[in-house]
Order: sequence, then structure tokens, then C-alpha cells
Amino acid sequence: MNSRLVVALLGLGEAGGAIAADLVAGGVRVVGWDPDPGRVVEGVVAAESAREAAVEAEVVLSVNAQSAAIAAAGSVAGVLTPRHLYADLNTTSADVKRRLADAVAPSGAAFADVALLGPVPESGIRTSALVSGSGADRFAAIFGELGMPVDVLGREPGVAATRKLVRSIFTKGLAASVIESLDAARAAGCEPWLRAEIVAMLESADERLVDRLVEGSYRHARRRVEEMDAAAELEAELRLVPRVTTAAADLLRSLMADSE
Repeated sequence: MNSRLVVALLGLGEAGGAIAADLVAGGVRVVGWDPDPGRVVEGVVAAESAREAAVEAEVVLSVNAQSAAIAAAGSVAGVLTPRHLYADLNTTSADVKRRLADAVAPSGAAFADVALLGPVPESGIRTSALVSGSGADRFAAIFGELGMPVDVLGREPGVAATRKLVRSIFTKGLAASVIESLDAARAAGCEPWLRAEIVAMLESADERLVDRLVEGSYRHARRRVEEMDAAAELEAELRLVPRVTTAAADLLRSLMADSE
């Protein structure tokens, strides 16, 4: 199947370029377009426009920024047909995914809301994905065979996007917490110790840790507010801005208020 499959790839940046290169390596004919003509991927046929790329393809992958997702779909909607699968791989809100599905629907093309769950430049086509929408099963069949781990969530666009974003609250929030705490530890002269503590906690993480974090925060909200206020004072003394620390204290205050 791979040698007969033609994929249009709209967006050849870091993520799109990595996926395109893996598709080419897998025997897929890839027609690519990017507004920056300097973005070239070996083996990808360069199209003059997004429309030109989509006309030739069976599958259209949009791998752009959130701000460009709707424009990308609009640029090819007029040439899509019922034989096409239009898959949006951008990180956007569920509402944007639904609007994209609506933009594609008059053409009869199937739509796939695809949420990529890992660092695409590192993993390429092997990046784990969630998918929903009318074209979810078709996307999973095609890209699963090409090596992408895909979890189908149903036919409703926006479901995959929602799951990715609730996950992002944790992953990006965790990253922000690690960065701010290490900055404070560096200023306090104990960064190696804290780095080892963080690694040890992450290595031992399991469902019990999640339960303990949640239940403990509700049960001991007042004491933890005082602890985070003290941490914020420390950061101020170290000439740092306690962004994450202040946000954590505010959340704990809300839990304390709910329990009173």
C-alpha cells in the first residue's frame, strides 16, 4: 500500500519535516508545501501551492502552527473530494478542530483530529497519537501500518485535541515547576541536590503518588499555602520571580476556601 499512497504535507518545519522524511523512507510519495521555500526535505516533491499538493494526494496532513491551521484548511478546501482524508496534526483547541471539520465537510472528505503526544522532531512517524473525527479509523489504518502508534477515540472532532490539552496542563506545568525550582536552587547553591531529588521523585511516580498529591493538597491546603508563601518569599530574596510558586499558592487557597 505504501508505494501507492500519496500524502500531501502542508508545513515542512521541524515536525512536518521529520514526518515527511519518515514517510519518504517508508516508500510513500510525499508532495510538500511550505510558505518558506527554504524548507526542503530530501525526497519530498515540492508543490507550488497547498492546493497543488492536495490535488495529487489521497491524504492531506496539516502540520503548522495553531494560528495557521484554519487558513491551511481553507487553502485546500476547494480541491478536496470524498476520496481525500484531511488530517489536522496541529495543537489547537477542540473548538478549532470542530471548525476545521466543518470547513472540510462540504467537500465530502473525511476529517481527522490528530493529537501528537511526543517530541515529533525526535520520533517522526513513530510519535504516539490520539485521533478522532470522521476519518479517525482511516487515519489509524494508514498510519498504523506506517509505524505510528494510534489510539482511536471516536468520530467526534475535538476529542483528541481535548485530551492532549488536558495532558499539556500537566506536562508544561511540570516543566515550568522544574525550571523555576532549579533556578531557585541554583541561586541558593544547591542545584545538584534538587536535581537528584526531582529525578528520584519522578522515577518512583505511580498512581499512589497522584492520589497522595491530590488528597494531600485538599487535606492540608492551609499548611501548604503557608509553605508556598514562604517559598515565594525565598525566591524574592534570591531576586527571582515566583510565578509557579504564586500560582500554586493561589490554587491551594481556592481548595482551602472550598473546604471551609
